Amino acid sequence: MPPEIIILLTASLPVSELRGALPLAYLSFKFPLWKAYLISVIGNLLPLIPLLFLIEKLEKLLENLPFISKFYKWYKRKALKRKEIIEKYEAFGLFIFVMIPLPVTGGWTGTFLSVLLGLEKKYAIPAIVCGVLAAGVIVSVILVASVKYSVFLGILFAIVIYLILSRIK
Repeated sequence: MPPEIIILLTASLPVSELRGALPLAYLSFKFPLWKAYLISVIGNLLPLIPLLFLIEKLEKLLENLPFISKFYKWYKRKALKRKEIIEKYEAFGLFIFVMIPLPVTGGWTGTFLSVLLGLEKKYAIPAIVCGVLAAGVIVSVILVASVKYSVFLGILFAIVIYLILSRIK
């Protein structure tokens, strides 16, 4: 399978998304950063827009399938624990939520929450797209920094995210 397809599929998955695909492309497949970014962003966005329109219809089906039902209910509980920022700031909160490259944030959970919380699609789509683009920039900056500066950047990034989230609440 061509590496571009592997990156596209990795970025499309709810667990890895762009945050896993971009480092894979840049570090393992040695793609130039622009190519790693582009393929990862496209792959991350591919399932999200259809998901935004289909999740309400799929929800009843997912809740009634034995194996998937448990996972779906678990995921829904996890997602709803992180709803405050979106409830308070709506589209801007959704953008921030999708942008932050931490576990259980990102495009998939942001899309899911936007539907659960009833955010209008005309606001949700640009917020999700811009959030994915911004997450790609953040991950790219972290990747480009040498190993020597990675710990420093990680700490700095954690502090900045903490300050943003503490101001929002």
